[in-house]
Amino acid sequence: MRAIAGIWHWRHNPLRRRTDRWEAWLALAAALLIAVGAPCAGWFTGRAAYGALLEAVRLQRQQRHVVWATVDRPAAATPVGPDPESAAQHDVHLRVIARWPGPGGGQRTGEVTAPRPVEAGDRFRMWADEQGRAATRPMDEGTAATHAVLAGLGSAAAAGGLVEGGRRLAVRQLMARRFRRWDAAWARAGQDWGRADAGS
Repeated sequence: MRAIAGIWHWRHNPLRRRTDRWEAWLALAAALLIAVGAPCAGWFTGRAAYGALLEAVRLQRQQRHVVWATVDRPAAATPVGPDPESAAQHDVHLRVIARWPGPGGGQRTGEVTAPRPVEAGDRFRMWADEQGRAATRPMDEGTAATHAVLAGLGSAAAAGGLVEGGRRLAVRQLMARRFRRWDAAWARAGQDWGRADAGS
């Protein structure tokens, strides 16, 4: 921001260098791009992601349906990990071998996770796809909106970071150019530095 203010203050300063003016204009351009461009990038990304996710929601709702599964037996126990209270170990106790109706009136059998503790013969509802395979619950519109917002925020942050990174890189190049000019000026001045007749 100091560089932006410098655009006005250094306009008529005799010590103003061309690189100072470029640095100030770069700061102004970067600030405008971050203030306007990054939100626009985030909005367009979020909107595109939301449209794609809504289409995924629609397809999942078309391809998945609820069926009633009947428990045959608990699934084979797996070795207990170091933390028996973890979510993964908790799900082990809900894994069962169950039967559910498949397409065309057939029966499917497989290992699934029950929504609650069950015993042999108990029934519970589960999701299956068009081929009768066990599937996860379809995504809802609220989840799609949340993912779209996160995608938009991430895109805006990335755009802002990219602009700021480009500005810093350009300023570094300007500083290197400024130092090269200083070195050249000192090299020219150093030829007569300290001589008694210098300037006479």
